Amino acid sequence: MRKAEFASWDFYDVGLPSLASSEDLVKMALRSAEQRTWKAFVRRYRAEMRKTDAARTLDLLAALSRTGNFSVGCYCEDQTCCHRSILRELLKEHGANLARE
Repeated sequence: MRKAEFASWDFYDVGLPSLASSEDLVKMALRSAEQRTWKAFVRRYRAEMRKTDAARTLDLLAALSRTGNFSVGCYCEDQTCCHRSILRELLKEHGANLARE
């Protein structure tokens, strides 16, 4: 679907930079696909998401999930090695209703 068509389908595109991994973490993740590096990325991303802005955004999205639906997207092809897989876990931990497991 083209971005211009979002509103006609009641879809809206909102960027939430507070939930993105820091530039340093992105560089670390891109350097190596090793499991050890991914585990370090997960630890550090989770630490970043405990900061006030990110934690409040996660709480807001969790609350919104109780009355509406939204999707989380990213440019990464493989969800298993993408911050959005961790973001899903974090949303669940913040009490979000998740449509698909």
